[in-house]
Amino acid sequence: MCGIIGLFNAKDVKKRIDAGLKLIKYRGKDSSNTFVKGKNGIGHNLHAIINHIPQPLENKFISNCEIYNWKELKEKNNLKTNNDSETIFKLIEKKGINIIEEFDGVFALAYWDNNKVYLVRDIIGIKPIWFSKEEEFGFCSEKKVLENLGFKKIEELNPRKILVYDIEKNEIEFINRKFFSLKPELKIKKKIKEELKIKLINAIKKRIPNKKVGLLFSGGIDSTVIAFLLKELKVDFTCYIGVLDEKTMSKSEDLIYAERIAKEWDLKLKVVKIPVKEIDKHLKTIVPLIEDSNVVKVGVALPFYLACQKAKKDDIKVIFSGLGSEEIFAGYERHELSSNLNEECLYGLQQLYHRDLYRDDVITMYNNIELRLPFLDLDLVKYALRIPQKLKYKDGVKKLILREVCYDLGIKKDYSFRRKKAAQYGSKFDKGLGKIAKKEGMKKSEYLRRFKKDDNLRLGGLFSSGKDSTYAIYVMKKMNYDIKCLITIKSKNPHSYMFHTPNIDLVDLQSEALDIPLIKFETEGKKEEELKDLRKAIEQAKSKFSLDGIITGALFSTYQRNRIERICDNLGLKVFSPLWHKDQEEEMREIVKEKFEIIFSSIAAYGLDKTWLNKIITDKEIDELIKKKDKIGVNIAGEGGEFESLVLDCPLFKKKIKIIKSKIIMEDENTGNLIVEKAKLIEKK
Repeated sequence: MCGIIGLFNAKDVKKRIDAGLKLIKYRGKDSSNTFVKGKNGIGHNLHAIINHIPQPLENKFISNCEIYNWKELKEKNNLKTNNDSETIFKLIEKKGINIIEEFDGVFALAYWDNNKVYLVRDIIGIKPIWFSKEEEFGFCSEKKVLENLGFKKIEELNPRKILVYDIEKNEIEFINRKFFSLKPELKIKKKIKEELKIKLINAIKKRIPNKKVGLLFSGGIDSTVIAFLLKELKVDFTCYIGVLDEKTMSKSEDLIYAERIAKEWDLKLKVVKIPVKEIDKHLKTIVPLIEDSNVVKVGVALPFYLACQKAKKDDIKVIFSGLGSEEIFAGYERHELSSNLNEECLYGLQQLYHRDLYRDDVITMYNNIELRLPFLDLDLVKYALRIPQKLKYKDGVKKLILREVCYDLGIKKDYSFRRKKAAQYGSKFDKGLGKIAKKEGMKKSEYLRRFKKDDNLRLGGLFSSGKDSTYAIYVMKKMNYDIKCLITIKSKNPHSYMFHTPNIDLVDLQSEALDIPLIKFETEGKKEEELKDLRKAIEQAKSKFSLDGIITGALFSTYQRNRIERICDNLGLKVFSPLWHKDQEEEMREIVKEKFEIIFSSIAAYGLDKTWLNKIITDKEIDELIKKKDKIGVNIAGEGGEFESLVLDCPLFKKKIKIIKSKIIMEDENTGNLIVEKAKLIEKK
């Protein structure tokens, strides 16, 4: 596709825009053009798929787009245009920015209309755009360009918002957009399967270009059904797969299936194999490119990058991927564990733009290839989200409805019902990263930090003083994220629906122990009303520390997570819940193993008594909780309100907390609180 950039109320506009375009020249090698007027300007790198029409159009419009219904829109509106960019520009000129909701495709665009600049992207966020508003205003397809141009407070545009920049006032505001709905739920299974088959075929059909086509192929159900339908549609395409090649390891499972299917179906398959010793060489390119040293993201990026590199050598211009299927058909463990599977699908789609899509976009663009994602087709997504959850998951089988449709299409059961491993595991690259890191005497995150010295994103942690919020912050810190502040809400209501209350004032000592600034707000604790205070606290934290996102310690509470998500979404912040649907025993064991020193600060469950308060929790206590769970149903992690915890020490603490004076108040035999009256920080041994 293309690269777009703009600078407003800025210095050296032409020089800096040209420099920015040069940094992302790989996003479009067909032409590079700018328009500058005074302190304002826009620039564009063109990757031509439909005709060769340089931008900016009429010195006011630039886009990175692939619109599949542009011809229909052209005819419907009697336009004289030659490609999708011209069509959507003319439609915006004619009908206003809200016409974007009629576009079927992927896009990131900027429309400069006199004193206003509009930035908008497709609703899922497949095409990226970053912006910064300081003394100057700037935007670009890639974050690293704005960093290079001297911007500090850089944000990724939330796809569910339209940004409007007022040049004269040097101010921005946002217009909210509607996301997908889960209603009305579909009813008849036979009809659902028939419709799904049609929509899946159409999603692939509309994305087939008049160019050389590639497919990222793992032998999993998603890439397999794309391969099957491309073959049925008589498309000439080549499959690509990247795997680790190490004699001491068993053969990649993805490669076994990919080769088997390719042989049976007579597909062209190209395999890229590298040994562990070559990983380091590729990471020097990949980590700075995706601007992230997160272990999972890098593990997925490795096979993806290698496959794209090979496709580039073959002069492939468009490559298909099965990304998105997990989110609309419920393919992850968190879907299996969710009480509302489709709600979990919707939540995952909201997070997809920063979790997976930016990584995949920059990798393909770096290799001058356009990425096409049929499972994120608007029509298919809208339909799939309304399929009843009982048709998506049953008896341990995830993505059930998709697998049944694939079997009905003629894909044999061994392939339709294969249990797919995530790309980093199926390709063996996660093991390879572990091996090379171990050789260096490091954890994988430490090793990857070599290739990106600064932290991934600036985050604020919602902090309650208990184990979950502290452990969530610890997990994100280990994944190379920068924890800029803690955010605590002190509720006057001890029975708050949202907030932890026992010994909440100890967050001040914990903040000092962590050496992380604390923002603390008070609330009356009235249901739903307390969310206004949470919003104020998060808003203040974002402004003061230039946050990119918020960390929550949520395990299973959709009540809490959904409300936090809505607030953050409205404020343009990303949400990270690293413990979400984590096995509760596993979480407790990890906390103890990582040398967290925690005590129970309150209890409220049959089977727990006074002896559990102010007691350091070890594996012995976890064993006891497991026995009580099996016998009387106690929740091991306290998710049912059985207990609240207090962290006295953890690996991130510079000092530990010592309780000087406390008392225990019991309401009855199984309900009570530890009241810490005096505590201080002491040196750690």
